[in-house]
Amino acid sequence: MTTVVPTSEEDPVLSVVRFTAEMSWAEAGPEVAEQQVSSLCLEAQEFMIAGRWLDLASLMITSADLVFSKASDKDLECIFTIICDLVKKPESLEELLEMAKLLSSKIAQQPNDKPALRLKILFNLYNLLENPYGRFCVYKNALKLALEGKVVEHVIPSFKKMDSLLKEWDLGVQDQRDLFLSVSNVLKEHKSSPKETLKFLTKYLATFSGEDAHVTEEAKEEAAHTIVEFVKAPDMFQHDLLEMPAVAQLEKDTKYALVYQLLKIFQTQRLDAYLEFHTTNSELLKSYGLVHEECIAKMRLMSIVDLASNESGQISYSLIKDTLQIEDDEVEPWVVKAITSKLIDCKIDQMNQVIRVSRCTERVFGPRQWLALREKLATWRGNIANVITTIQANKATEEGTPAMQGLVIS
Repeated sequence: MTTVVPTSEEDPVLSVVRFTAEMSWAEAGPEVAEQQVSSLCLEAQEFMIAGRWLDLASLMITSADLVFSKASDKDLECIFTIICDLVKKPESLEELLEMAKLLSSKIAQQPNDKPALRLKILFNLYNLLENPYGRFCVYKNALKLALEGKVVEHVIPSFKKMDSLLKEWDLGVQDQRDLFLSVSNVLKEHKSSPKETLKFLTKYLATFSGEDAHVTEEAKEEAAHTIVEFVKAPDMFQHDLLEMPAVAQLEKDTKYALVYQLLKIFQTQRLDAYLEFHTTNSELLKSYGLVHEECIAKMRLMSIVDLASNESGQISYSLIKDTLQIEDDEVEPWVVKAITSKLIDCKIDQMNQVIRVSRCTERVFGPRQWLALREKLATWRGNIANVITTIQANKATEEGTPAMQGLVIS
């Protein structure tokens, strides 16, 4: 039994095919143009009758792409709205995904030709799709277009919803990798805060945990870049990079061993170690865009944290002065900087020339820190249990006292 599909000239799909075909062949002359337009319209009709929606989408997107620079923005929005609407037609998931990939990759193919409009079309396509993975494929091409077309400001607001988007898309490891790397590249292009860029670079590196050495090797360059970004970031003092396999592999790497050594200094050592490193590797630091004075400032704050965690809660002015290699009158200003950076909580005792630390940030939060936290929680739990027991005992005593008194009186 044959199914008849209405294919009148008023059909929006055929109207788009005719419009784009006429515009594409306009310069070839009436005779050639008419023949080509008729041929394309006939082919589109055949695809519609046969339910070959992917082939129809391919035909339409190819023609539309040819006229993108010629048509008005208003016409293009109408054209692509009708083309994108074809994603509702396929009955099989495989064909739907193929169509989503085809349309989104074609739309993103010419990033320098009206990139903002192309992004708008991609977002429209995204909203028309109901399949989560199809949406991800479109989003990935939107990131590519935004980066290459220099319109990243249009996609950055979506990063705030990344956790819920990831939950919706339910991606495999490789797709997560591609996504996190793309997002970090967009943030880098936008010159966003190093903290935001590092957040997604770290997510990218974390996907290599549990992988064999051969797979982890592909992350070397980004691991080195992440270290440099961490060192550059003036307001980042804690990170678990040393614990990550993708970063740890750099320790014995010919090209990146010194970068790993620099990370180790910034996460576990004091200013003197950095200055010694700089003496022999100043050109390396410059090649990565690291400013010596900024590194010194960050290492001074890191050194204060290190002193606070190792000096039993009390640090003398003279020790701070020697460790930070500063003058006497600079001690208190640097302590204040550490406080305002929320690295330590302390009281400055000017009379006795000491600071008394009540809290300090952990530079690295690894197994040792987790164990210490576990012991603290166990102690608190025990203390709370003792308080509850004491309260219950006192309550029982208070409730029993009137009865006893009554017995004595009678």
